[in-house]
Amino acid sequence: MNRAKIILPVIVLSQFCCTSLWFAGNGVVNDLVTNFNLQENALGHLTSAVQFGFIVGTLVFAILTISDRFSPSKVFLTCALLGSLFNAGIIWDGNTLFTLLAFRILTGFFLAGIYPVGMKIAADHFDKGLGKSLGFLVGALVVGTAFPHLLKELTGGGLWKYVLLSTSSLAVFGGLLMFIIVPDGPYRKQSQNVNFIACFSVFRQQNFRSAAFGYFGHMWELYAFWAFVPLLLKAYSLQQSGVNFNIPLLSFLIIGVGGLACLLSGYMAQIIGAKRTAFLALLLSGICCIVSPFMFAIENEVFFVGFLVFWGVVVIADSPLFSTLVAQNVTPELKGTALTIVNCIGFSVTIISIQLLTSLSAFTDSNYIYSILAIGPVFGLIALSVRR
Repeated sequence: MNRAKIILPVIVLSQFCCTSLWFAGNGVVNDLVTNFNLQENALGHLTSAVQFGFIVGTLVFAILTISDRFSPSKVFLTCALLGSLFNAGIIWDGNTLFTLLAFRILTGFFLAGIYPVGMKIAADHFDKGLGKSLGFLVGALVVGTAFPHLLKELTGGGLWKYVLLSTSSLAVFGGLLMFIIVPDGPYRKQSQNVNFIACFSVFRQQNFRSAAFGYFGHMWELYAFWAFVPLLLKAYSLQQSGVNFNIPLLSFLIIGVGGLACLLSGYMAQIIGAKRTAFLALLLSGICCIVSPFMFAIENEVFFVGFLVFWGVVVIADSPLFSTLVAQNVTPELKGTALTIVNCIGFSVTIISIQLLTSLSAFTDSNYIYSILAIGPVFGLIALSVRR
């Protein structure tokens, strides 16, 4: 077997398997509400719990420079095993809101050793064409994120525990696959010592700051959109009489199509550049945020779903490109730490936007609340504009 030819497919498959843990709770949130007597706003809290755990995890990993000091594949495996364990904990019949949030926080913590570490592994193996490689990788994240919605549809309403057991099993498989097949990359430069300020010193470089701030603006919108896709579909079906959406299947399609978008943006970046491609995608997603409230008044469900599919494409297309720009503007021995701290801050932003939308949706049923997601793209576009 020629390992070099299968490195990228294995990284992509492993990333898909392990990141299916991310929205496993979202895929069965209605069942959790019913079985554990939760409030209707549990979606926002459970999503934010994963994000919070991921933030804490990435901060710890970044400060301790874990992925730069230890073999990334071993870190990936360890976190995949632990993340799968805590994800499966949700099926415990004695769960309360507190224990459910705890399990999601711990799952998010160990996702910090999966998503950014997976990008670090890819960057260690691929120097040229990094944007395309990360496009495949983030595409795997997107499909993995959407996958629990498809599992929910395939297993039926009464088998929600199988969604969680299936995603945990996939994570174990993905972690083992990465560990067994993917060695340390030829472009890896090991950091020898703990550097507690390394994760902050990288922001001294202007081009790095520009790419990072663009990513933060992108993240304000991304996970809030993903988390609220089922609610967007539900709100439209309630507003337009006679519309009865298959919400789990459509949620999978709307989020999952972003995987293809990441692949296309990676190839597009090779033609017009990563920065220009990211700028265009961020601009289009910002426009979607602004016009989204008006889409609910259009009495054509095909058009509405088409709009959400388009939004699902442009909302994620810039993500691998921001990671590429971040990786290209930092020294090799701090590449993993830089990617991790940028993820840490970016996911901190997602909690604010998700909780803001959750609070507003509890206060009002107006669809105009989704236009506040445009704040992120506007901020990101300004940041990209000042990049040298």
